[in-house]
Amino acid sequence: MTQPRAAQPFITMSEVTHEFTKDVGVYDLSFSIPAGVIFGLIGPSGCGKTTTVRLLTGVLKPQRGTINVLGDAPHKFHTRTRERIGYMPQQFVLYPNLTVIENMNFVASLYGIGWLGRRKAIPPLLDFVELRDARHRLSSKLSGGMQRRLELAGSLVNNPTILFADEPTAGIDPVLRAKVWEQFRRLRDQGRTLFVTTQYVGEAAYCDYVGVMHAGRLIHMDTPEGLRKRAMGGDVIVLDVDQAHALDVAQILLRQSIVQDVSRSRSKPGEMYVYVDDAATQLPMLLDIVRENSQATVQKAEEFNPPFDDVFVRLMEQAGESNAETVH
Repeated sequence: MTQPRAAQPFITMSEVTHEFTKDVGVYDLSFSIPAGVIFGLIGPSGCGKTTTVRLLTGVLKPQRGTINVLGDAPHKFHTRTRERIGYMPQQFVLYPNLTVIENMNFVASLYGIGWLGRRKAIPPLLDFVELRDARHRLSSKLSGGMQRRLELAGSLVNNPTILFADEPTAGIDPVLRAKVWEQFRRLRDQGRTLFVTTQYVGEAAYCDYVGVMHAGRLIHMDTPEGLRKRAMGGDVIVLDVDQAHALDVAQILLRQSIVQDVSRSRSKPGEMYVYVDDAATQLPMLLDIVRENSQATVQKAEEFNPPFDDVFVRLMEQAGESNAETVH
């Protein structure tokens, strides 16, 4: 499991367990996250993502293990540490009988932000989440997606050093989701650290590091590219040749020591997927081998990056197979 490298991690968990009932909870979580990165936590519903966020923000106390966030144990945060943290919970927790602007002013007041500071901070945030025109509307009258956008704006009002965002893009349209991730990247580029859980597996590609949870355990932690390699067993090259020579090419490639496997496409007879350790260096070598040993016409040859949905499915399948082997 690849861990982000940093001299001083902003977030650490060491062998943390918090169990609600038998087989329901999180177990032996260990990882560290440095400053200035976006860390995404993905996994199926009920796998422990929200519990992990609640442990990191001090809502829950670990039954075993240790947690450190900005130098403090979360369940004993100093006030100055809390002021450096933004938290966007999964459920809407602001006041339904207050307007958008009243809710924003209320959240800002909790951080001790004065009137002048609010006038400077709140309008840009409402512009970002596209709620300026709805600023006088009761939050109870907002759609679910608009409520999520209001929660996001509230979590950023104190300009946090670390932002914990639990399902921040749930219930909002794809265009706004892209804008949210654009803002996340800007915050990251300013040196802030973001810990994001998401139900949209494809969003893992926007993160610097990704943790994959399964049944309350962190089964993988790596860069998005590292997870792709782990799921696919290495790099994948997509090679398209004329149909008449496709079988010959596949057999030639299978005989090469640098090729782990070759699978042919069912929908495109001349297309095949070639599994190797390092596509960047081995693709030119394979092209030379094909040209020297066959009469095939190569129509396409490039590295294949499978969508993260496919990567996630493979990782979950591998986790299930591993568990089955352990049981047997």
